[in-house]
Amino acid sequence: MPGLYLEDFEVGRVFEHEIRRTVTEMDNTLFSCLTHNPQPLHIDHEFASKTEWGKPLVNSLFTLGVMIGISINDTTLGTTIGNLGMSEVKFPKPVFHGDTLRATTEILSKRETRSRPDAGIVEFLHKAYNQRGELVAECRRQGMMRKRPKA
Repeated sequence: MPGLYLEDFEVGRVFEHEIRRTVTEMDNTLFSCLTHNPQPLHIDHEFASKTEWGKPLVNSLFTLGVMIGISINDTTLGTTIGNLGMSEVKFPKPVFHGDTLRATTEILSKRETRSRPDAGIVEFLHKAYNQRGELVAECRRQGMMRKRPKA
């Protein structure tokens, strides 16, 4: 697995993730339906056409998930124990069908835990940008990470 162990994370390191994702109408509709979110701003073109946006907005929780998901291969694939929380979640610009998202991750901090000698906590700052380079989402995420196994 390409994920990093606690010891591999360097505070201040910024990952420019290579994976990009173009968001489709189907992504938005399916995600909204799967999460029981009937907000017409996401799934009703007629309703959305009468808003200041003039068209449907992509569900912000989908944007959050894509942003974090893009980061996994470079950072935590197979080495995370679990998410501990997310904070300071922001969506400064809307995402629309057809937008292509890219993401970065900065390592803000890391520390060992008192309760688990085999793990530590890493704080990530994830940011997502659209194809025009506009910041569309960001959040801080705390994850419990495995330490490198002893040989």
